[in-house]
Amino acid sequence: MTIDNGKSVINQKILKRTVIILYLAFLVLSLAANIIKFPLLGMTKTTWLILATFISLIIILIPIVLNYQYIFFSDEGNMLVFRYYSTGLMPGNKNSVEIEKKSFSGFTIDLSLFGLIRSITLYQRMKEGVAKYPPIHISALKPREREEIIKTLTSYAPRVKGKKRS
Repeated sequence: MTIDNGKSVINQKILKRTVIILYLAFLVLSLAANIIKFPLLGMTKTTWLILATFISLIIILIPIVLNYQYIFFSDEGNMLVFRYYSTGLMPGNKNSVEIEKKSFSGFTIDLSLFGLIRSITLYQRMKEGVAKYPPIHISALKPREREEIIKTLTSYAPRVKGKKRS
């Protein structure tokens, strides 16, 4: 199974750039050129400016606050492969985690900000003990894709009697 949210990341970038262009166009047309006449739809220039700024900031900041990441996941072959990077204003470092299925020790799912920010922490058995990888944020994935990754990781996680491990 392979999961790649590249199309979602591209759509998000297009949306961000479109919002910025529309916001700047609004500023130019209403403030600099005075082409848009106020009051418009019963609201003053200040009200429109505050509303447009608020909506633009929300659309631009949601992916940053929720730490959206590009994610590629594959369990083909004998490896579990995650490739990911942050998609905020400044794209982060490209990271890769490759774990042999036989040394995969399990994973945890962490929720924060009322469950809006979701991340997976992977564990691998090593000679020295269990290695813990940095969290991979899965908030940008569709619910179906998150469920598939969790189901796949659960199928490779070792079973411990008397304890539920995820």
